[in-house]
Amino acid sequence: MIYILTFSLYFAVLLVLSRITGRHADNDTFYMANRRSPWYVVAFGMIGASISGVTFVSVPGMVMRTDMTYMQTCIGFIFGYIAVAFILVPVYYKMNLTTIYTYLQHRLGNRSYKTGAGFFVLSGITGAAVRFYVACMLLHRFVLADTGMPFAATVCIMVACIWAYTRRGGVRTLVWTDTLQTLCMLAAVVLIIVKVAEAMDMTLTEAVATVASDAHSRIFVFDDWVSTQNFFKQFISGIFIVIVMTGLDQNMMQKNLTCKTLREAQKDLCFGGMAFVPVNLLFLSLGILLLHLAAHTGTAIPSAGDELLPAFAATGTLGTAVQVLFTLGVVAASFSSADSALTALTTSCCVDIMGRQHDERLRHRVHLALAAAFIVFIMTFRAVNSTSVIDAVYILCSYTYGPLLGLFAFGLLTHRNVTDRLVPYIATASPVISFVIDTMTSHLTGYKFGYELLLLNGMITFAGLWMSGKYVLWVTHHKT
Repeated sequence: MIYILTFSLYFAVLLVLSRITGRHADNDTFYMANRRSPWYVVAFGMIGASISGVTFVSVPGMVMRTDMTYMQTCIGFIFGYIAVAFILVPVYYKMNLTTIYTYLQHRLGNRSYKTGAGFFVLSGITGAAVRFYVACMLLHRFVLADTGMPFAATVCIMVACIWAYTRRGGVRTLVWTDTLQTLCMLAAVVLIIVKVAEAMDMTLTEAVATVASDAHSRIFVFDDWVSTQNFFKQFISGIFIVIVMTGLDQNMMQKNLTCKTLREAQKDLCFGGMAFVPVNLLFLSLGILLLHLAAHTGTAIPSAGDELLPAFAATGTLGTAVQVLFTLGVVAASFSSADSALTALTTSCCVDIMGRQHDERLRHRVHLALAAAFIVFIMTFRAVNSTSVIDAVYILCSYTYGPLLGLFAFGLLTHRNVTDRLVPYIATASPVISFVIDTMTSHLTGYKFGYELLLLNGMITFAGLWMSGKYVLWVTHHKT
């Protein structure tokens, strides 16, 4: 009962915020928050929007397999956000864009524009649905199953909640609800750390010393060039992950484009980028403390890293307070990523795919239809009940960002034209070629591409666009 009460109170607060921010809302409010968002509010909320419920659970368990080497990627995030702030965002603000994919229309052509938006919608709806499915699974398994509530009801209630508080104010509502959700998520992590330290009779100073002296606190890997944990691979990957999955993703950029001025948007991105280092350090430190707690209490350590935090926080081992905090943290992290995805997808479908930015009735219908699609996708994953399918969807999403990187890089770094009608074929072929190269390399040499596969995918798209530009020059020359 206490979990249902916690969830109900949390959702009630979200509805109040939605009611306040959704007053007199129109399409400009839904899509761009009338470009009046305070930069510091956007920056703080961006932390929660970037951390899904899956991440909330998974990051502490990373220390079991890769120590704290994920921090190398987080350091790269800082430079990635700086690149987005001073390379991409000035272009978006100069063109006064509602969706970032409109840039492709102005620079490369209409088919390039539709291709970019299409890749975002494809990866956005499948990726968001999978992340939300896993979050619903966690909540149902550890919290709601004992109440007798069926999984389908859990999914419908969660999706309906997100639809309810985003349907009117859209991104203006998200700017403020994400702030609340980030606050709840960080408070949950900090308080769980405090409870874990108390369970081992440690002061916070002793807990910090324990984390620092543990073998799993290793951050940097310079000696193994083959390892996917090598510093330079992780660091460079961190930069490009942010450039592609933030700077080229409407989901992440929409709130940043609601700041009053370009300078404020740049400040929000730089602050948000730096915040990821201490936030992820907290999550990883929690993972090390949980390993010590397992040794302290004689508890068996789960074989899967994703099970480490739930094994203690969701089972009552640390008390009811921690169970409530765990529930609140997962819900806050899940909502803050899913609500922005639903809003961004609605925006892209109405503006980019259908070309009807000012049709308010259509926007309401699309928003509702996408919420229903979330439910269908989630229940399909549940029916299939196969982690291999979920992994395949994640892999698909990682491949679809490569063409976006290639399209934007070509548009920004060159002045060449492309054969616009060939762009959909180039963007579709690029992930296929990348997959073939990855498979052959792994089979012949044993080397498995990691995050750098994104760069390979983008380079292949870039090369294809370059060759299509050569085709334009050849046709022009022969006509002359």
